[in-house]
Amino acid sequence: MEAIYCQGCGAEIQTEDKSKIGYAPPTALEREEVICKRCFRLKHYNEVQDVDMGASDFLKILDQISSYEGTIVNVVDIFDVHGSFIPSIHRLVGNKPVILIGNKVDLLPKSTNLNKVKQWMRKVAKDFGIQVQDIFLVSSVKGTGMNEVAFELEKIRKGKDIYVVGCTNVGKSTFINYLISKNVENQEVITTSYFPGTTLGFIDIPLDETSSMIDTPGVVNAHQMAHLLSDNDLKVVTPKKEIKPRVYQLNQGQTLYIGGLARIDIDNADEKHGYICYFSNELTIHRTKQENADRLYEDHLGEMLSPPGENTLRNWPELEAHTFTLNSSMDVVISGLGWVKVPEKGVRVKVYAPKGVKVMLRDPII
Repeated sequence: MEAIYCQGCGAEIQTEDKSKIGYAPPTALEREEVICKRCFRLKHYNEVQDVDMGASDFLKILDQISSYEGTIVNVVDIFDVHGSFIPSIHRLVGNKPVILIGNKVDLLPKSTNLNKVKQWMRKVAKDFGIQVQDIFLVSSVKGTGMNEVAFELEKIRKGKDIYVVGCTNVGKSTFINYLISKNVENQEVITTSYFPGTTLGFIDIPLDETSSMIDTPGVVNAHQMAHLLSDNDLKVVTPKKEIKPRVYQLNQGQTLYIGGLARIDIDNADEKHGYICYFSNELTIHRTKQENADRLYEDHLGEMLSPPGENTLRNWPELEAHTFTLNSSMDVVISGLGWVKVPEKGVRVKVYAPKGVKVMLRDPII
């Protein structure tokens, strides 16, 4: 069958996978104007929906817009900053001003020093090869900080286009939808238009007569836990409200299970310490002795140790060990899941996570 392209964003139409670029229901092919579901939602409901895009497709995007003028707005998940950065983001930036948005700030405990978080995010951005002009901490769901972002963006962009980029699950679509509902001058002009030279599914949202906000599909970072989980498991793993830190006093030879998703062994410690866990409040944490840990996992994975649930277990990878010896207090981060603050130096921990999921150390942010 001859390929059909969306008359909105230029993506090749497909009817199989709702999460991928160019999806349209089969009935849409009967219309005179064929547009994908994402463009349809924008055109008729002023609503952007996120779709997934692989790393190789994103590299093609870099070739398309790296030479264009405008402002880059990079949205990251404040609960998983390293995990939700786009590794090749520096190739897209060039001389464009970059605004870094830390979304989901409402998940952090109210006692968090947000200025410290901003300074830390600036350093992370630098590690990824970009200098940011400004950083905003927002909740695009609750609207926290969004009016300030809209006001400052209008000054920073100086009448030029805005390119909104981010990984999947960072809340990029809710961020854009908020800006559309509050700040596009004329809601009637919102339409989709083909972005020249690409079929990767850009959406052009007019801001005024001469400039637009360009939405790009969400980039898949395969090392995040979310990509291994079913929708039901994600409801448990994804925080929905302010995280309540949980403190466990642990000795050498003890283990924490984060559901059945990850395991943390205290391999070496000179005394009992408090380990502070920052995970979804819905996730159950189990403490046991290392000598019992393997058997507990074998006997109770998917039951007492859950998630993973039934649908996820079918393709659940083996857990891979990562060993860290800490010289100071650090956060042990499991990408897309959360982190544990290890409070003292001289502690050796062994962290088990599904093979392919990123595990790392960082300076404490709280």
